[in-house]
Amino acid sequence: MTDLDRGATPGAAHRWGHGRRRLLLGAGMLVFPALTAVAVNGTVDGAAAAAGYAVVTAFCLCYALTAVALERGRRTWIVPLLTVMTVLFLAALPFAHADAFFLATVVVSAVAVLWREHAGTVVTGAALAAFLLPWAVRPWHSGPGGFQALALLFTALTCRAFAEIAATNRELVAARAEVARLASEAERDRIARDLHDLLGHSLTAITVKSRLAQRLADRDPGRSVAEMAAVESLSRQALADVRAAVTGYREVTVAGELARARELLRAAGVVADLPSAADAVGPDHRELFGWVLREGITNTVRHARADRCSVVLTATSVEIRDDGPGPDGPGPDAHGARGGRGIRGGGKGLTGLRERVAAAGGTVEAGPLAPRGWRLLVTVPSGRPDSPHEGTP
Repeated sequence: MTDLDRGATPGAAHRWGHGRRRLLLGAGMLVFPALTAVAVNGTVDGAAAAAGYAVVTAFCLCYALTAVALERGRRTWIVPLLTVMTVLFLAALPFAHADAFFLATVVVSAVAVLWREHAGTVVTGAALAAFLLPWAVRPWHSGPGGFQALALLFTALTCRAFAEIAATNRELVAARAEVARLASEAERDRIARDLHDLLGHSLTAITVKSRLAQRLADRDPGRSVAEMAAVESLSRQALADVRAAVTGYREVTVAGELARARELLRAAGVVADLPSAADAVGPDHRELFGWVLREGITNTVRHARADRCSVVLTATSVEIRDDGPGPDGPGPDAHGARGGRGIRGGGKGLTGLRERVAAAGGTVEAGPLAPRGWRLLVTVPSGRPDSPHEGTP
């Protein structure tokens, strides 16, 4: 398999270089046919010289066609053209003698660039031939072709090195593009996850408080107005949260989410058994546990139809329990799920939560309780395993 065959696209992926570098390298290789033409002029004359010039000209034409084939990705042209160029090199030997190996330099360099697995054998064999053949052919009246052999060897190695550098540059460009694409996808996933978590909590709270305000409108107008004012505050906070999520700056803490949870559960008519403080949670886990509380409490209010909800905080875990039957009936279904959406239904809530916890090296356990209820437990590695301490619910 050639290096051309390994590329994703036949033409552009394995060119010798890009832009001016490729043009300079291609034009520079024409020096070798010119040296051969000079040797023809000094070796033969008359009709023989004309024949030698014709061979060199045909070689240059084939070389130009090879460059066009590489540019356009015409892989089927490469081998026939190189074969013809090899024949022309052999035909130039009677006219240019040892200097005909300058034509072989062009062919060998192309092989070194395009067929990496055969480069060593071809370059070594051609260099030995360039060195020994002038000495072996006595009528040429010359010794070993040291200069021609060195020119062939170093030119082929230089072209191979250039091709490796060009390939590395292309891989770096492709890697940068892939990194940019992955970063863009990660940012989209982050925004989608944050919007789900933020808006799910805020919109649930707005819905609960709006219903409460409707029920209180007739018998307690003052409290109804207070609840609607809270709805307005929540909507403003939701807008601020969305802006924060989009810009990447957001602050979620255990203490803040406990306060939100207490207010949300009160509005939903759920007895809240929550910790009075969040001191048990270390600084490294406060944001993560805040997200867990937000998703878990939102799920309880939205899906559980619970009478009681409790939260237990430790230095390495947060557990949320409720006694609700869920939206589909008095208990879990055949699959152990209550239906609905959010983390009970195994939807985006649980997926986003698992991503956050997995990034911290923790685990998520979510499932029904017997005879009724739901439990969400998130556990993370302890920063100080020798001194765990628990909070008091």
